[in-house]
Amino acid sequence: MMITEVVLFGYFMTCVCADGVADVVLSCTLVEDGVGHHGMGAAFTRTPATLVFKDVAVAPEESLETLTQFVPPSVPDPDLILFEAQVSSVEFPGADVLLHADCNEQETTVVEKDHTTLMQSKLGLPLSQSGCLPTEVIFLVFSHVKSVNAPLSGEVLLNCGFKQHEKVSSLDVGIEWRMQHRGKGHKVFDMKTRLDDAEGNTVVHAERTGSSMDASGVAGEGNVSVTLNKVQVSDEGSYICTVTSGLFHAQQVIQLHVTQPPHVSLSEEQLVLKKESPQTLSCHCSNYYPLDAQMEWLSMSPTDTEPAVFPDQGSLSSHRQHSDRTYSLSSHLAVPPTVPPGTKIICRVSHPALDAPLSLSVEVQSPEQDSYLIVLGFLIVTVIFFYNLMR
Repeated sequence: MMITEVVLFGYFMTCVCADGVADVVLSCTLVEDGVGHHGMGAAFTRTPATLVFKDVAVAPEESLETLTQFVPPSVPDPDLILFEAQVSSVEFPGADVLLHADCNEQETTVVEKDHTTLMQSKLGLPLSQSGCLPTEVIFLVFSHVKSVNAPLSGEVLLNCGFKQHEKVSSLDVGIEWRMQHRGKGHKVFDMKTRLDDAEGNTVVHAERTGSSMDASGVAGEGNVSVTLNKVQVSDEGSYICTVTSGLFHAQQVIQLHVTQPPHVSLSEEQLVLKKESPQTLSCHCSNYYPLDAQMEWLSMSPTDTEPAVFPDQGSLSSHRQHSDRTYSLSSHLAVPPTVPPGTKIICRVSHPALDAPLSLSVEVQSPEQDSYLIVLGFLIVTVIFFYNLMR
């Protein structure tokens, strides 16, 4: 028996109707691992292919009438690469979501096992009478998420798991998590264990302080998710979950994005305008990540029902980066004396870590126009009083 390992990159096309089940059809690219020129390094060849997942359960509320009938070639074509696999051969986590999936550029790693008699011309694998390559999925590495956000200094779970057609209790399983970001990478966590979960058979190396994995979940559930605590900006990147079991080796990639919402403050609690010169109002946006923060000034007079963009948007300071790699930014607005008393000056900040823009406001107060006259009058009366007293 020949075992062929393939990597399929595909996107969702259509489904085949049946009694309570549907066949999910993926248009894919067959990627074959080979040897480069003169034996120097690996080369890859890519060939268009089709992958059919058979018998995906359809929920009762789903209408089979909306699913398009898939018809295999009436005459088997030895040049056509058409894989066919039963979903039940290895349980596909969340396979039902493929009914409405957008799988564009998503990677699935499967290992295919052949039988039947007619041969496919390129792969040399036997075809069924319908022109398909009947296969079984015997090893699968999956993740329920492709991207996750984590708060700075918080905790995050990076989801990854594996399924195997036949579990051999004495078989060693290796799990490795690596992180890559901007061309650099390093190992985060690795574990070697056995599926019988025998005591003393598990070896763990946590390269990243604060990374952990539930060893009992590996043997019992195929759960190889890793937890990172005290997340820092330096933890942001692509995390590669690799599982090795016997002859099989596959991986998934999860993107980790670190976020920290900004703290916003105004330089003044009350804004008393001067008669002849503008008053400076500053809005400070501090300790946020990532860099994408936007600041906007608005105003709302006592007669307005909605705030309007302030004509002058002031000036921005340069971005300042702190030791924890978060950023700060300030905006300075010159409020002219012509702004009516009672007007609210609003600083609105938008940032990816905020569900909605954050706004702070200060109300313009009437200038104390006669205060200096009162002081001047008091001084004049005091001088006159002491002058008469000394006469």
